[in-house]
Amino acid sequence: MTNDTVIKVENVSKKYCRELKHTMLYGIQDISKNAIGLSSHSERLRDGEFWALDDVSFEIKKGETLGIIGANGSGKTTLLKLLNGIFMPDKGRIEISGKVGALIEVGAGFHPMLTGRENVYINGSILGMSKKEIDKKFDEIVDFADIGDFIDSPVKHYSSGMYVRLGFAVAVHCEPDILLVDEVLAVGDEEFRRKCMSKLNEFRDSEKAIILVSHSMELIQGYCSSAVWMDGGMIKDIGNTGDVINGYLHHVVGISQRTEKAGRRWGSGDAEIIDVGLHNANGEEVTKVKAGDEVSIIAKINFKKPVQNPIFGLLLKNGEGTWVYGTNTMWRHMSFGTFHAGEEITVTFKQKMYVVSNVYYIDLAVSYSDAITFCEWWENAIKFSVETSEQSVGIANLDSEIFVRKEAWDRQL
Repeated sequence: MTNDTVIKVENVSKKYCRELKHTMLYGIQDISKNAIGLSSHSERLRDGEFWALDDVSFEIKKGETLGIIGANGSGKTTLLKLLNGIFMPDKGRIEISGKVGALIEVGAGFHPMLTGRENVYINGSILGMSKKEIDKKFDEIVDFADIGDFIDSPVKHYSSGMYVRLGFAVAVHCEPDILLVDEVLAVGDEEFRRKCMSKLNEFRDSEKAIILVSHSMELIQGYCSSAVWMDGGMIKDIGNTGDVINGYLHHVVGISQRTEKAGRRWGSGDAEIIDVGLHNANGEEVTKVKAGDEVSIIAKINFKKPVQNPIFGLLLKNGEGTWVYGTNTMWRHMSFGTFHAGEEITVTFKQKMYVVSNVYYIDLAVSYSDAITFCEWWENAIKFSVETSEQSVGIANLDSEIFVRKEAWDRQL
């Protein structure tokens, strides 16, 4: 391992067992083998076992921030637990240089019957801090956690957000060389997340290594210098953050942009959206576009009963469910008179996708002229991904240009 490499993972695999009865049986067998000096690790799968991680290899250097993405059950958290020493790999090896701080699960390392104060000392000791160090940093930890008088209450009375705040506060104040952070940051409120990101920025600026697991593509895109995509316990892709995210998002969308089974539909039924599609500038139906591309959302609508001056609307949402943009024909001062039973029309929305990399959903709706009651609302009628070639964070992609000019100036001594 080179001097600037802090984590080296070589051909690591970890197996689990699906059934409790097999888990207990194999556990007893493994303990018995260890007791007589035999290795309990086997490269073969026993009945009911599966590879939670399968031949995983990568390196992380000082100052690098690695984002890990993937579906639930893809092996992300298992990998963090191996890096933190909670589990041992069944195959391969892991080399780590430096102190590790981790926040992997809500409440991990906390005893529910003990107070927050007592748990700070226990958790800090687990992370390698001496009592003297904890004494010195205790007030900083409590201030960062911002749980007030609850510091002297049993943590079993804490909310999940309070658990995370205290756990994160202890983890970052143990001054680790490597920080492992799982999706638990999603539990905290917005103010706490900002505080956490500020602290993570301090770590990054001081050449600490950070591994961040998240389902938020915006967070990974805007914060991480590289990324790993986990799928089925294996590394599907590793490298530039934007490239890895783009590949993952395209995979999530799949070969079909239609989500009839997933999309909920409701309304009176006086008008029905019978077909939808997302088309590029060439008229081709697509599931993936680049930021700034012009697209057309085309919907075919059939009227079952007469509807006077209907309103046609569109709502764009990102993968986290945040409303990104919405418009309708009423706001555009468009009026159509009455559509009669049996009539079929096509409505086209032309948009330029100035948004950041993410998965997106489009809701389509037909309402009566009162804009309150609906003939039909089709939730998640279209699902697609947007790719960008550069890192950015937020929702909108404003396609910024940045100019820096060095001004001539005189310094008078």
